[in-house]
Amino acid sequence: MKRSMMQVYVKGSGEAVRMYLKAFNATLGFNIKNADDTFYHSELDICGHTLAVDEANDDNDKIIIGNTMHLWLHYDEENKNMVKQAYEVLKKESEILFPLGPCEFSPLCTDFIDKFGVRWCLFV
Repeated sequence: MKRSMMQVYVKGSGEAVRMYLKAFNATLGFNIKNADDTFYHSELDICGHTLAVDEANDDNDKIIIGNTMHLWLHYDEENKNMVKQAYEVLKKESEILFPLGPCEFSPLCTDFIDKFGVRWCLFV
């Protein structure tokens, strides 16, 4: 296998890509932009892992917001600040399912559905 990639389809992919770049200190790799500032396809490098963000369109009528995928990002304990930064950037207009704090398996964890309908679990 050459690589694995997580991919999400969202409405407002231009804004989502900008937000995810900031939240995860990511870099934008290969991408194809649509004329309306959305992405036909984009690849974000998050700590060496690829998250593809593409624009959801009317043909994607089978998308169910918040429960078709749950993206888990597990950070090293010394990178607690990365979890906190991502949470602070993404929490606005999100549905917080588990607020940032300790849980049974981690001293720092959060679970939420962001404003684009993507469900995240971030933890150390």
